[in-house]
Amino acid sequence: MMGSGEDYLPSGHTFVIADDHPLFRGALKEALAGIGDVAAIHEAGDFESAKALVLANEDVDMVLLDLSMPGASGLSGLISLRGIHPAVPLVVVSAHDDPVTIRRALDLGASGFISKSASMEEIRAAVQAVLAGDIAAPAGIELGIERDPEISDLIKRLQALTPQQTRVLGMLAEGLLNKQIAYELGVSEATIKAHVSAILQKLGVDSRTQAVIQLSKIGNDPLQPVG
Repeated sequence: MMGSGEDYLPSGHTFVIADDHPLFRGALKEALAGIGDVAAIHEAGDFESAKALVLANEDVDMVLLDLSMPGASGLSGLISLRGIHPAVPLVVVSAHDDPVTIRRALDLGASGFISKSASMEEIRAAVQAVLAGDIAAPAGIELGIERDPEISDLIKRLQALTPQQTRVLGMLAEGLLNKQIAYELGVSEATIKAHVSAILQKLGVDSRTQAVIQLSKIGNDPLQPVG
């Protein structure tokens, strides 16, 4: 029996599912199988594996990302992946489905947000909407506006980073040195130094450490409140 999405969706989609719970990955695979011809579904159980899959598969049509898996610090994981492939739609799948988390995920570049309590039909509808170029968010939730002025300012500053600067910031957060980042990205160390200087200026900080602390504010709040 044909899935409802086969009438208008192009065939042969490639997905990356990044979630540390095998049972939930299985549920997502089942949901994706119902939208039409799927070319491939790659699975990752931790953030490092997810990054490796996104880097290795340039034909990926969508990444479904759990915010709370090993190696990812909340929304900072989203920011890091957006820097790797800015053109690939990234859908956050999370049990943390409060309005604040959803709004911040969308503000930071997610193309959609799926609650882990969503039904198969809701998951498919969200995936189809994003593949069609729309933004998908859970129905019936009023997202409101950002009420924390510090976070609001930080989100605007992060939005000002170029994809390459975003990627470099994510690698700074992993503790990599300039020469290691240069090697990973295949550019000169001088280029990385220029990126780091631009990142510090855009974030309004004086050091790499302060930049990483700023990024962690997004990662830890509100998913893992500090203090």
